[in-house]
Order: sequence, then C-alpha cells, then structure tokens
Amino acid sequence: MGTLRVALVGTGFAARIHASCWRRCTTTEVSLAAVVSSQLGRAESFAAEVGAQRACSDLDQVLSDPGIDALDLCVPNHLHAELGRRALEAGKHLVVEKPLTGCFDDPAATSGEQMLERALASADSLVAEARQRGLAVCYAENWLYAPAVAKAAELAATAGGPILRICGEESHSGTHSPANKAWSSAGGGSLLGKACHPLGAALHLKAEEGRRRGGRPLQPTRVTASCARLTSSPAFLEGPASPIGSGYLDVEDWGLMVVTFEDGTVAELVGSDVVLGGVRNQLSLFCSNAVVEASLSPEGSVRAFAPDPSAFAEAYLVEKLETKAGWSQPSPDEHWAQGYPQELADFAQAILQGRPPRSDGALGRQVVAVVYAAYLSARSGRAVELGPWLGRPT
Repeated sequence: MGTLRVALVGTGFAARIHASCWRRCTTTEVSLAAVVSSQLGRAESFAAEVGAQRACSDLDQVLSDPGIDALDLCVPNHLHAELGRRALEAGKHLVVEKPLTGCFDDPAATSGEQMLERALASADSLVAEARQRGLAVCYAENWLYAPAVAKAAELAATAGGPILRICGEESHSGTHSPANKAWSSAGGGSLLGKACHPLGAALHLKAEEGRRRGGRPLQPTRVTASCARLTSSPAFLEGPASPIGSGYLDVEDWGLMVVTFEDGTVAELVGSDVVLGGVRNQLSLFCSNAVVEASLSPEGSVRAFAPDPSAFAEAYLVEKLETKAGWSQPSPDEHWAQGYPQELADFAQAILQGRPPRSDGALGRQVVAVVYAAYLSARSGRAVELGPWLGRPT
C-alpha cells in the first residue's frame, strides 16, 4: 500500500497523543514527515521529541510539498475550518480532531438558529470540498475504535434486540486548554468538547443497527438539552477550595442532551468539566433482550498505593487524576483503551486504500448538527426537530 506521509499541525495535548499513536501503526507504514507550529522553536522541539522528519512554522511549506499526503489538525477548534479548507484545496487528505468545526461568533449577539446554520455551513463546506476533490476527511472520534465500545457494539448486534436506550458520559475535572474556555476559540463548552464523544458513538451504533435491521441507518430526529456553568454558581464560588478547573468565560462546564431516534429510542448524553477522580468515559446500552456496559477508563488491572504523592511523582498514572496519593488505578495502555491507535490505523488504511474511514466527515457533520441543535434547545427551552438540518445534502 505504500507509506502515508503525515504533517502534524499543532504541538499540544492532542498532538502528543496522535504523534505517539501514528508511530504505533503496524498494519500500515506511516511517516511523521513534518510538525507545524506558529512558533518554530516549539515545532522543532516537538519534532525532535516525536521523531518527525522536519519542523516548520509556515503551513504553506507543507501544503506545497508533494511529499505530504495528509494533514492532521490538532489545533484549537476555531482553526479547523480554515486550515482544513486550505489542506483540501492543496490536495491533502484531512484528519481533524473533534469537533469537525463549529460556530465561533459571540453567543450573546448570535441566535441559536444562526449558530446552528453557520456551524452546519462550515461543516458542509469541508465535506463538499473533500468529496469534490476525491479526498478523505477523517473525523477523529476515538470512541468508535475503543475496545470497550467495539465489544459493546458486537454484543448488542449478537443479541439482536433493538437498542432502546443509550446512556453515555464523558466527564473530568476541567479542560487541558485555555482555548476551550472561550466560545470564540472553542465554539461551545462541555456538550461540544465532551458529550460529542458518546454522541458520536450513539449515532454510529444506531446507524449500524438500522443497517442490520432495515438496510439503512437510523437517524436522530429530535434533541432536548440543558446546560450550566457550575463553576460560576454561588454553590461553587462560596464553597471550599476545589481542584476542579474553572475560569470558563462564556461556555458551559456541564451539559445534558437527550436525542430521540426515528424508531422512538433515545440516547441520554452528558459532558462535564466538574467531575473529580479522573476521566469518566462510560457507555451503557439497554437493549430489549440484553444490557451492555462499557468503560473506556481503567478497570483495575493495575492498582497502586502511595501515602505520599511524591512516590509516583515521575510516573504517569492516568489522565486527569488530581492526586497521586492513596490508591489509584494506573492504566497500562491508556491510548489503546481509548481507541487512539486503532483510530489512526483505520485512517491510514482508508486513505491508502481509497475507502471511507469508519469515522468520517459525514459523522463529524452529524455531530455538529445535533450539538448545535442541542444548544438551540438549551437556549430556547424546547425540543428541536433535527429533520430540517440533517436532511440537507452533505
């Protein structure tokens, strides 16, 4: 199949995960051909750390390079559409961290309907550009590839009964990035940044169920949502000091959406930045003849205890753990449990084989539609019908 040559754009948290997992591809040859950052020194340092061939601060250098096949965008959300468009126009395949794109206008001056309209226009533009040029848009939704979710999907399919209710949650004690605390750079808060993961899994699972049972994907039809800024509440501000992150400017740090599908079934999905004790990545499937519970978080295969956190000061235990004192459950391979190596391996194979990836631009676009309809629901206090938005050509 040849070698996929990737330029990694960004040097932050997501870029470090992607760099590590590109190197783990065993079924496909992948070369980290370049690292791009607006700060050349940072790009050079990161390239040396991850073994990339070169570093640069000018995106045009990789866009004009025929030796680059794909761009992997690990940059703040508001840059996805612009950089993605430039990559596609240059003939490069695209890997995009979630969300695919969004609306970054001032929420105080923009209606919920306008936000939904603009976010979808942005997503549609990327998907259409890729289709026109015969290029792949790989939407980096790792939940679709996580072993626990994959096994849950297998068991639900084997049981054969309809999935009546899906409950999913991604929560932890606060975002890694300051860019995710402002609407102008994030495009939303916990619903967009956290609940998008179980949402993507739920949409995929119901689509696959529909194909098995009726030959076509089951579509979401309605969403109801609620949002809150709990770290700005009197209860939080007047309480004792907390390790929970705060400082959110105009985005929510908790959100819930209930999505109804065309077969009358539901998905209850939570995203939160106010949960202590590490990351909660959980998905439960309540079928008519079975129940399956999946956790992407450590399951206790390794347990450790230290009365003093300094004992494990140099060790990585697990993402978002607030203290290394006491009992902990270090993850032996957190990236694998979260599905990142499997995700990037699928992307590499899809691009080189000329097939769609499991998690593609169409799913990314659908997630954008549901999340921004959820924001409209939270602002208006009513359910939002999804048909007018999902029915558009992508």
